[in-house]
Amino acid sequence: MKEINEIIKVYNECIAAGKKTALASVVYLDGSSYRRPGARMLVNDEGQMTGAISGGCLEGDALRKAMLVINQQYSKLVTYDTTDEEDVSVGIQLGCAGVIQVLFEPIDSDSKINPIILLEKAIAKRQKSVLVTIYSLEEKNKPQIGTCLLMEEDKTLTGDIPVPSIKEAVMKDVEFALETQASVFKNYESENISVTAFIEFLQPPVSLVVVGAGNDAIPLVNIADIIGWEARVVDGRNTHAKPERFVSACQVLVSKPEHVLEQIPIDEQTVFVLMTHNYNYDLAMLKALLERNVNYIGVLGPKKKLERMLVELQDKGLKFSEKQLNSIYGPVGLEIGAETSEEIALSITAEINAFFAGKKGASLRDSKDFIHSRLDTQIENRKLH
Repeated sequence: MKEINEIIKVYNECIAAGKKTALASVVYLDGSSYRRPGARMLVNDEGQMTGAISGGCLEGDALRKAMLVINQQYSKLVTYDTTDEEDVSVGIQLGCAGVIQVLFEPIDSDSKINPIILLEKAIAKRQKSVLVTIYSLEEKNKPQIGTCLLMEEDKTLTGDIPVPSIKEAVMKDVEFALETQASVFKNYESENISVTAFIEFLQPPVSLVVVGAGNDAIPLVNIADIIGWEARVVDGRNTHAKPERFVSACQVLVSKPEHVLEQIPIDEQTVFVLMTHNYNYDLAMLKALLERNVNYIGVLGPKKKLERMLVELQDKGLKFSEKQLNSIYGPVGLEIGAETSEEIALSITAEINAFFAGKKGASLRDSKDFIHSRLDTQIENRKLH
């Protein structure tokens, strides 16, 4: 989400300055690449680039294509084949081995449903959403339909499917993507048209609540900010919980533990890390979080501390399910030999990232599979009559 936020910010600056823009989006990938479908880059008519569609090997040519699209004012689908080992201009420097489809769209600032407007609506609220981008792999040189529809979690629709013969099928697939929380690729064949849709599931960013405003919380919040997470810091000490100690994007609250959850919205993407170094404060927060069934509760400190906390809560008559106990990560973080507060922060953020990705946090060197599953980008064909 951080890339999308930055693109929206720069786009609005370009509009205010009277500059024209184009959006380059990775809409399909067959094989491997540094960036996955959903990667985006904004280009303005002065050549400024925001975001990225690769590790750097495609950006030079993509800049030229984007400038052409801005001048011609029609969308264009471009194929980059990084499997060609004889072409040293793309891919080979990074060891990529994929065929990448990149859609270039000129942004009409007067349109109420241009791609940037749809992205802006997608992140305006902490809601899941699905974005639809339609293109033709068979007729790449013709103008493409492009980014055309957004469905938010509350079923609010912005935009439309401009091909009546496939609209019903696409809308069913959009609802399915929202329900399963997974992006899909569909090829629709109807009458005289054959188009592919990238039905992209968009998740709100991770909301990290750091309970504790000590010095060791600062690098944790900094890393969270760098990777685009939303961050809050909570502490009972107004001497520590000061906004000027943390990045400006971070919300800082001074609160007693029994009132913390009244002030913080909690959803599936919200995680807590208890690190006040105050046993009683952490204990009260752990009790409150277990009762709210939060998905991830990190507890800093030795395992004996956590065991003592759980025994105390059970002695007070509290009983916890296996699901509740499995939500506790203590000692928090991956085992990377972390010693300093910065290293511990890296360990914690890595574990949280692995948690949401459904990974174990093992070394990629030991993996027997691809880094990203090839199943995620398979295109399903649907023939409509």
